[in-house]
Amino acid sequence: MPVTAQDLVNTAKSNITEIDSNTAMSQVNDLTIIDVREPNEFAEGHLPGAINVPRGVLEFKIGNQPAVADTNTDILIYCLSGGRGALATESLQKLGYRNVKNLAGGIKAWQEADGAIEK
Repeated sequence: MPVTAQDLVNTAKSNITEIDSNTAMSQVNDLTIIDVREPNEFAEGHLPGAINVPRGVLEFKIGNQPAVADTNTDILIYCLSGGRGALATESLQKLGYRNVKNLAGGIKAWQEADGAIEK
């Protein structure tokens, strides 16, 4: 029986660590932040200091990012609502990143918690 995209997200979420917006806000200065949304979404607004590496090319492009050259780097992944972020977090773990977390609820949850965004 085929699986759905939501099935893949649910499986990923069972294999990763997620943090809520308030926790992320308290740690934001100690994290490398990666936005896995598309460039046009990133341009509309993103977390302060975020690096844009779209989900579709993440596995191919992450090695080109000096900020995450060390697989022990503390990384926060996010997307719009958490699904792409969960898949990206799981992928980075498979690539050997040890300290990667997904922002639960994505940038939507961040904004609902009154988190600042940059444009």
